[in-house]
Amino acid sequence: MSTLAALIRRDVRIALRVGGGALIGVLFFLTVTVLMPFAVGPDLALLSRLGPAILWLGALLASLLTLDRLFTADHEDGSLDLIVMSRTPLELACAAKALAHWLAAGLPLIIATPALGLLLNLDGAATFAVALTLLAGTPALTFTGMIGAALAVTMHRGGLLLAVLVLPLSIPVLIFGVAASQAAISGPLSFGTPFSILCALSLISFVIGPFAAAASLRHGLD
Repeated sequence: MSTLAALIRRDVRIALRVGGGALIGVLFFLTVTVLMPFAVGPDLALLSRLGPAILWLGALLASLLTLDRLFTADHEDGSLDLIVMSRTPLELACAAKALAHWLAAGLPLIIATPALGLLLNLDGAATFAVALTLLAGTPALTFTGMIGAALAVTMHRGGLLLAVLVLPLSIPVLIFGVAASQAAISGPLSFGTPFSILCALSLISFVIGPFAAAASLRHGLD
């Protein structure tokens, strides 16, 4: 466990430093949210209806933007080979790296949501609902995206492959995240049903993601 904790601390420090990639995702999320009211226009009612979808879409794209850094830096400096050959199971190492990525790149998006909700004419209850669904759903984006990152790390032009692989897998998370947010704000659907499915998607990705990513890394590095 000390090895996994050290790996998490190392990845978080690397991601938060200048050029680490975490700040790029936050700035992209901020840019998308700030520019969208100018594109939609002065209709505040329309803006509030689209607010949850805008925040979720921005979070999805920001997460995808930083996923290529999950294994690339370790592969370039050779530390990925050491992680694969270490005594720590590769599945646990992959889960630790995904958790560190979420802490550095996903959690700041959730923290920024209340401030950005004001720009989209969302009240306090609506903003809290969107932040809660992001808290439940963004781990699924990270652990699902980890599979694509592991497949793309050993390939040239892997960024395009990463987008092609991860986007279809992220669509269910986007659908139920927006559905849960809209249900909490305006109904008529119950909030519990889509939110429960969203939590289930995160739990499923937490179980499947590390094993699939570890298998991809073993195959790609052999």
